Amino acid sequence: MSASVYILGGSQSDFARNWAREGLDIYAMFRSCLEQGLAATGLDPDQIEVGHVGNFAGDLFAGQGLLGGFFAQAFPELNGVPTTRHEAACASGSMALLGAIRDIRCGDCDLACVLGLEYMRNVPGKTGADYLGAATWKGVEAQHCDYPWPFMFSRIIDEYERRHGIDTTYLRAITKLNFANARKNPRAQSRNWQFEPEFFTDSNIHNPIIEGRIRKSDCGQITDGAACVFVASERAAKAYARQHNLSLRDIPRIKGWGHRSAAIELEAKLHHSDGNPLLFPHIQQLLSDALTRAKLGDITDLDGLEVHDCFSITEYMVIDHCGLTAPGESWKAIEEGRIAADGDLPINASGGLIGLGHPVGATGVRMVLDCHRQVTGQAGDYQIAGAKNMGTFNLGGSATTCASFIVGVDT
Repeated sequence: MSASVYILGGSQSDFARNWAREGLDIYAMFRSCLEQGLAATGLDPDQIEVGHVGNFAGDLFAGQGLLGGFFAQAFPELNGVPTTRHEAACASGSMALLGAIRDIRCGDCDLACVLGLEYMRNVPGKTGADYLGAATWKGVEAQHCDYPWPFMFSRIIDEYERRHGIDTTYLRAITKLNFANARKNPRAQSRNWQFEPEFFTDSNIHNPIIEGRIRKSDCGQITDGAACVFVASERAAKAYARQHNLSLRDIPRIKGWGHRSAAIELEAKLHHSDGNPLLFPHIQQLLSDALTRAKLGDITDLDGLEVHDCFSITEYMVIDHCGLTAPGESWKAIEEGRIAADGDLPINASGGLIGLGHPVGATGVRMVLDCHRQVTGQAGDYQIAGAKNMGTFNLGGSATTCASFIVGVDT
């Protein structure tokens, strides 16, 4: 069994686009991303041996399932190539990537395309919120609210308050940092947005409450978008390197990964961890799995992280769950500037889900693509100096399905 899986590159759509407003459908988004990915890598369609699609709610937002059929629809050369769609709410893209990694590691193929996408801005906001609520335990959770996910993640703020105390000023600081990072990213949904200073405060006028303790500034964006990456065996990566006058060391590989799941109900997860300083111990476990597989010591051996800030409290949670601080002390890393672009562990240099955008099925793939950009020095204005090893953290639901990848180059 081959242990090494390489990333040849890929593409990401402009997350500021509203595809429905342009008169374009979900297939147009899929095809455009795939075409751009092939052009960016110099690959031909007939080199793809398997296709994996990450998508959460195409059936709801676009009335479209069976998205794996879009590969051969876009390129007749892909007729007969096996394809699979993966769904794990906001972790759908990561599950698609795990499927491709397993195909390559077991020797079934040498080159896979992983494409994540979500078409979300074609419906009113309340309708979209209800569709996304399909990843709660329907009929049990979030029954008495207008917006299911802000309601759920407000409960996580409450639990931090109960176990450790929390100053929500630091949640505003996370938001402000991620929007500032996004201004440097030419593909970010919010790159041209302007904010009044009061937006980053608890002003009910400038930063209204959405549900509970979640304010508008705390929320990731409703976004149309797609991202794809091409992953390859060592044999295919060597051939690609020769063709493009590269060394194999120049091609990033997936050094480690983690994948853990828990009960769908948030209260069941919090009950399971009651008495533990960490709200979600399985997240600490999966990050440890990824670091161990990558043969790295701890989180500070990474040069940066792309993490799932669907809400600012989610990024706050990742800071202590990854071990950057002691449990309940995430605020220290924020206050000390450790997660800023020039800190010792920059988080969401891309802008994250708050600044860059969150097309649900694309997010896990986009994170890995951004890691590829960072370790190959192709991140432009949001480049992390000297980045050689980058990590991701992607979750689905209320931390129900979680995944992490470590992408790096050998030095």
